[in-house]
Amino acid sequence: MDIFAYPFMQNAFLAGSIVAILAGVVGVFVIARGLSFITHTFADIGFSGAAMAVYLGWNPLYGFLLFTVSSAMVLAQLGLKVFRRDVANGVVLSFFLGLGILFLSLATKQVSSVINLLFGSIFGISRSQAYELMGLSAAVLVVLFLGYRMLLFDTFDPAGAEAKGLPVRMISTVFLFLLSITVVGAAQLMGTLLVFTLTIIPAASARHLTHRVPRMMLYAAFLALIGVWVGLFLGYYTNAPVTFYIATVETLIYVAATTYQKIRNRRISL
Repeated sequence: MDIFAYPFMQNAFLAGSIVAILAGVVGVFVIARGLSFITHTFADIGFSGAAMAVYLGWNPLYGFLLFTVSSAMVLAQLGLKVFRRDVANGVVLSFFLGLGILFLSLATKQVSSVINLLFGSIFGISRSQAYELMGLSAAVLVVLFLGYRMLLFDTFDPAGAEAKGLPVRMISTVFLFLLSITVVGAAQLMGTLLVFTLTIIPAASARHLTHRVPRMMLYAAFLALIGVWVGLFLGYYTNAPVTFYIATVETLIYVAATTYQKIRNRRISL
């Protein structure tokens, strides 16, 4: 039977495709701005928000979104340097993970939905959740492309952007806001523990294939799509988790991209 005849596969492909494109595009700026570890911090903070939402009887997605967006706004006020310190990051991660465990212990129902956020549950996404993720992802992509030139300038030449009078603080705040929403989408698919898989690895692979940012964004989105689509097909026909296949495919692509760059550099140097 055609796998697209099943509603859960349709939902998985709908949500997976738009989130993959979003994570690939945003990931290019995450790496360039040195925010990789903060992405993981947002995911762990979001987990505690989802656990709180379950405890209060809310939709876990809303709690996840509330905590990640709020943490992005706090981070924008405190400055990125605070969260780039290992000790500060460790304290924040420990506190929010502990808070999440507390809410889980107090909750009496829907605990499985929060556990799914830890490990990912792409086959468990409903049609309404798919539409929610598509709406959030589309909104982030629209804002990103409207502010593309300013974000590009501030990312690769922050001193020049400040000298030109660009609102660098506002640009940083808006990007952290967009990143927090991207983490929410990626965590729905991959889980908070594997959020790096779509937000970091495709962009890191694309960086080994080209130095032009627009092309890097296209490559990253395409590579993220490949991982999601192959993972969904293999997950459907086997009993292994989809997230395992997606993480494996993305890792293999990254290894191939780094090997290709080494071979190309060796030929140029000859």
